[in-house]
Amino acid sequence: MTFKIFTDDDYEALCDFLIELNANDTSHINWNWARLEWMYEHPEFDKESMNSIGLWIDEGRVVGAAIYDMYFGEGFSGVLPRYKKLYPEVIAYCESNLKDDSGFSLAVCDDNSDEIEMVLKKGFVPIDQSENIMELDLEKNFDVTLPKGLSFANPDPVKDIYKLSWLFWQGFDHGEDKAEFEKEEIFTPGMRKHFNQDLLVAACDNEGNLVSICGLWYNEKTDYAYVEPVCTIPSCRGKGVAKAVIHEALNRVKNLGAKRAFVISDMPFYAGLGFENRYHYTFYKKNAENVE
Repeated sequence: MTFKIFTDDDYEALCDFLIELNANDTSHINWNWARLEWMYEHPEFDKESMNSIGLWIDEGRVVGAAIYDMYFGEGFSGVLPRYKKLYPEVIAYCESNLKDDSGFSLAVCDDNSDEIEMVLKKGFVPIDQSENIMELDLEKNFDVTLPKGLSFANPDPVKDIYKLSWLFWQGFDHGEDKAEFEKEEIFTPGMRKHFNQDLLVAACDNEGNLVSICGLWYNEKTDYAYVEPVCTIPSCRGKGVAKAVIHEALNRVKNLGAKRAFVISDMPFYAGLGFENRYHYTFYKKNAENVE
């Protein structure tokens, strides 16, 4: 068993670890390879701190990892099932090396009583913060009906970054003032290594403006898709646009081999699409003054 600090060269090995972690038991699906990939080129991800991501290696493969979520103070710690005894060491690394001024918190699945016990023994306490995972079976084909005047598109995250950024600005409720939007720096992401542009499905109007989008992430080493991001501009909500976009994306990923889809959400909107609650995660925190 060896420990090493993450570098870009370890990216594939870390993805493989997260795939293996969720291969037979998806109770850690709140942290999966696709969430890592989405975060890795996200404008809010603090890449300057990547040399704090910790990896535990055995026989040439990653068996444990400690990862911060966007920036310090919150993150993920996990180990492969046969390495459970390593988990307290990984938690200790998180609290010492991934904390911010207030401490460190991580989400633990309510089903994983052994991990909860180890976290509590390390002095973490549950806080009023949680995550919910919903799951959808992809056995059936999904109805796709876009409102009149709209069509599907597959925007390029690099070439179409202005259009995408403007969509996200509106879709995530920052307002509809384009002049205000253009005051913000537009971040052009690097190309994500496993990105499939065909699974980034958008709806656009007759003038080519993007009005809704659904991104899906799929790896042939898995049987699931991960939903991220989804948004619709305010003027197109309640008209079935997002439903059609998501259904189109789900049909495409189903044809690639996905059997189910996961989304981090507890919104009634997803329940209306057939998603059902699968896992609930409670956050546990250790305040900075209590870190050893």
